[in-house]
Amino acid sequence: MNITIRPAAERDIPKLLELLTGICRLHQQGRPDLFRQVGTKYDAEALRPLLSDPSRPILVAADEEDAVRGYVFGQYQVHQGETALNDLTTLYIDDFCVDEACRGQGVGKRLYEAAEALAREHGCYNLTLDVWAFNESAERFYRKRGLKPQKIKMEAIL
Repeated sequence: MNITIRPAAERDIPKLLELLTGICRLHQQGRPDLFRQVGTKYDAEALRPLLSDPSRPILVAADEEDAVRGYVFGQYQVHQGETALNDLTTLYIDDFCVDEACRGQGVGKRLYEAAEALAREHGCYNLTLDVWAFNESAERFYRKRGLKPQKIKMEAIL
């Protein structure tokens, strides 16, 4: 599959919403106590301003027909003048998805590499993301890319 990584555009919103719905379904299956059966992290109205926000880059993997096959939502986090943290900038991956039909074909690897390159271009110290504990395949994918746990978020359900 010939894949091009490019910034997301308004024409991509329908496919982004479709992929976001799939991610929500995955999360709902893994943690039905936390996630609604329907819904997405972002709706079309929330996506539009993100597409033009330089602090929130969104990259898509597009095939030969320019159909979106995956995305990565980023967010620059600047830590400056804080009392405990060193001054640094992080590219936080807010959301990452590859169309189920394209998994295992290198699309995710290309998206991750593009996000990493973007972080380097912007002088980021690191790249971070969250992975739900039930999502073992995502954790394996990120570990293959060299990511390691930075901190562990724990919970007690009351």
